[in-house]
Amino acid sequence: MLPWLPAHPVRFPDLDLALDEPNGLLAAGGALTSEWLVAAYRRGIFPWFSDDQPILWWSPDPRMVLFPEALRIRRSLAKRLRNGGFEFTRDQAFDDVIAACAELRSDAEGTWITEPMQAAYRRLHRLGHAHSVEVWRAGRLIGGLYGVALGRAFFGESMFSLESDASKAALVHLAQHLQAGGGGIIDCQMHTAHLASLGACDIARPRFIDYLDQYAGVPALNWALPPSSSE
Repeated sequence: MLPWLPAHPVRFPDLDLALDEPNGLLAAGGALTSEWLVAAYRRGIFPWFSDDQPILWWSPDPRMVLFPEALRIRRSLAKRLRNGGFEFTRDQAFDDVIAACAELRSDAEGTWITEPMQAAYRRLHRLGHAHSVEVWRAGRLIGGLYGVALGRAFFGESMFSLESDASKAALVHLAQHLQAGGGGIIDCQMHTAHLASLGACDIARPRFIDYLDQYAGVPALNWALPPSSSE
């Protein structure tokens, strides 16, 4: 039976209790407060649920991750980065990025980035735990991503693109930011062929937790960046 978590105290089951099918489902309940979310990410857990479901907490095994130095930039993407007129900012339009991510997915099978989820991550952003990368061209926001950062561990939540390669450009910028800060790890959560094509790989959950222990406890990266800088 799936454990039901009360709103207090913040306490998760052991990760070994996560289900094999569906992969990684660990518990239901709890709350979407900043305390719950930070505690979850530090333990390798994330929330993922639809409007008609309770809060569901996941820790899949294996876990898809991207090591910044392993990012695969194909020739066509490199050319687009050079000639596409992209400009990058960080944390300059967090609310716009998360809203765009939610809107993009609502056209398909509905979105898990519900209004309560958006509000929860906006709170995390105000506390300095959630961050965004924005991609602009000619003053227009054309792509980006957002997620949670603990030390040099970045937990990617979602990305969007309104023009070709804009979300890939955001990921490149994120990887370069982590590399400039001394390396790290980008959590991609679930396996997708798209992320695998960019260099992401699957690792066992215990190994993922070891990386969190290595990277999440170090001093946080500097997310400040002047607008329109390409770093």
